[in-house]
Amino acid sequence: MSANASIVLLRRSFLVSVGLAATGLALGWVEDAHAGTPPPASPWPATTLPADGLKPNVFVHIATSGAVTIVCHRSEMGQGITSSLPVLIADELGANMKRVTILQGDGDAAYGDQNTDGSRSVRTIYQDMRKAGATARVMLIAAAAKRWRVPPTECVAREHQVLHEKSKRALPFGDLVEEARKLAVPAAKDVALRPTAELEHIGKPLPLLDGPGVVTGKAAYGADVVLPGMLTAVIARPPVVGGKLIKFDGAKALAIKGVKKLVELTAPVGSPAFQPRGGVAVVAEDTWSAMKGRAALELFWDHGPNASYDSTQYKKQLSESVRKPGRSVRNFGDADAELAKSKRIIEAEYHVPHLAHAAMEPLVCVAKVEKDSCEVWAPTQNPQASKKELARALGMDAAKITVHVTKLGGGFGRKSKQDFVAEAALVSRAMGAPVRVQWTRADDIQHDYFHTVSTQLLRASLAADGKVTAWHHRTAFPPIPSTFDATQKSPSNGELGQGVTDLPLDVPNVRAEACEAPAHVRIGWLRSVCNIFHGFAVGSFIDELAQAKKVDTKTALLELLGPARVETPSTLGVKKIENYGMSTDIHPIDVGRMRNVVERVAKISSWANRQAEGKSLGMACHRSFNACVAVVVSVVSHPRRGFAVDEAWLVVDAGTVINPDRVRSQMEGAVVFGMSIAMHSSITMKAGVPEQSNFHDYRLIRMPETPKRITVDIIPSSAPPGGIGEPGVPPVAAAIANAVFALTGVRHRELPIPVG
Repeated sequence: MSANASIVLLRRSFLVSVGLAATGLALGWVEDAHAGTPPPASPWPATTLPADGLKPNVFVHIATSGAVTIVCHRSEMGQGITSSLPVLIADELGANMKRVTILQGDGDAAYGDQNTDGSRSVRTIYQDMRKAGATARVMLIAAAAKRWRVPPTECVAREHQVLHEKSKRALPFGDLVEEARKLAVPAAKDVALRPTAELEHIGKPLPLLDGPGVVTGKAAYGADVVLPGMLTAVIARPPVVGGKLIKFDGAKALAIKGVKKLVELTAPVGSPAFQPRGGVAVVAEDTWSAMKGRAALELFWDHGPNASYDSTQYKKQLSESVRKPGRSVRNFGDADAELAKSKRIIEAEYHVPHLAHAAMEPLVCVAKVEKDSCEVWAPTQNPQASKKELARALGMDAAKITVHVTKLGGGFGRKSKQDFVAEAALVSRAMGAPVRVQWTRADDIQHDYFHTVSTQLLRASLAADGKVTAWHHRTAFPPIPSTFDATQKSPSNGELGQGVTDLPLDVPNVRAEACEAPAHVRIGWLRSVCNIFHGFAVGSFIDELAQAKKVDTKTALLELLGPARVETPSTLGVKKIENYGMSTDIHPIDVGRMRNVVERVAKISSWANRQAEGKSLGMACHRSFNACVAVVVSVVSHPRRGFAVDEAWLVVDAGTVINPDRVRSQMEGAVVFGMSIAMHSSITMKAGVPEQSNFHDYRLIRMPETPKRITVDIIPSSAPPGGIGEPGVPPVAAAIANAVFALTGVRHRELPIPVG
């Protein structure tokens, strides 16, 4: 914040305009442009680029005034994408960020992929975003060169102007717009990118552009959207997945002041996919009346085929599944034969329960459906998927549907499933009025697309010298594809490529098998996805091997990784590696980078001195989303909780980093997120219904439990960008479990680890 910038702190009003945001993101580089000014009259200003001016692509607009507008087509949920992607474009363009406005993009296929999950916002479109800025730069330079009658190669774009350094001439961007817009837009292949050294802001600390709006309460989230005549609804949904409403009595609900109408929603047809669950919507003048009305409903359900789902029994079923041969998904050498003749076998079974997303902002969506149009405002991670589901649910042409993306108060993958968006549209259509469908915390937890439950069985044989001669891994969990096709009972290749088939091992005999596990709930992706339980099992098992070999974890880990090298599908013993949607040519499985983060985290945590210093340290390493992360945690005894995480060190190699401050914050958050998984979070099922409903029984880490210090070290790299939002999570639980073993001598193979 500049010394002269002012911020007006106002009491947050939840029932007034969201127009402050023009998506909540149209902020200057360092100053809050809306400080102290009233909101515009429109409930939601237009989020499209102006028609006039230079618009070489859908991401960049340059006005004759010189003002530059850049569209951020990904969703902002605290990860700072609105501070990173636009800067990448602006640096290629040569823009002065003080003259740049950031606009949140609506759902539109013209932007390409808008799905903000899978840690893909930078790693999959890094080159494309640079091309977007570079295209505008090339056109402005061509216009200036034409006016000066000089070769374009003699001109450069810098600080919001084009310069001809030989003659010391300069023209502002705005002065070139009219000439540039008459030129043909060059093909992407003909646009040269700047040398990386010329990208002024990349890899340097960047201001959090939407920070002022967040801290002053001006940023607009889903529940902040208010339309004229808007009603509010809450929904009573079937308690069990696959259940449906038999009948209901709504007389008592309708008698409550403020309740306007009850709307019955039909049950899904076929597999759940992103369909709403069905049930009864209570529509009222305000949220409290709607909630009171729902509580007064008399509901009669047919709970369907999943009414017997029980976590205790299912855990036994998963254990039985991994005790039988499964589908071979990785085979190198002959692990079965080696294990059969080995005199020393180490074996361990690990279990991780269902998890809920539990973002701080419960699901919400505002919809206005009219005869031939639908407009929604939603904290969605995937606005194009929202359009698709709305078109299906309403039977409406997707071209007549507009999806505005608000800020997200967390997402973790839940808000890329669009059932909540379709609910709002269906209720709005039934009411003939704008409607906000508001989920409560209990709704959010009990009707989630749960992270899958899993059991892993790992076995390894040891030679007389302690070298691992065979590695055998069986994994069983209800797969994500089961949500879209109920016949799917075995892990998909993409899920197996998250810590099983892509795991580099310097072991002569490796085999992995996928075992069947039918789904009884809606299974969805959650931050880090299958890397959570694969990372926990593998990271813990390596520590167990270290104990058996009588070496420390670092030594065992580096021995298993082996020498620096690049692995391919054939060398790993698999037919294909999904590699998080990226080619292994671009993002190879580079063992040298994994070894490097292990060595580095050992150094910064004083791993070698742990015994002399009396520290109980645990270590783990995992590669995911094309990034490598190693974690060390320190645990200490605690009089009430048994143990506490005292300190954590994390080293990440994610290739080229645009915004190191956001990388650091994501890694710090990953440690806390991973601690919740390791120490508290668990969804258990009884008679098909989640036993947890709020933060009193679905616990997350609280401030007093967080480490006194989290040290994050970012490895400098010129490699293509890897993921950031998710790779920090997978090693955390294993590192904690390993540290607890170092402290207590007790091995925990099931999450969450018991804490008082």
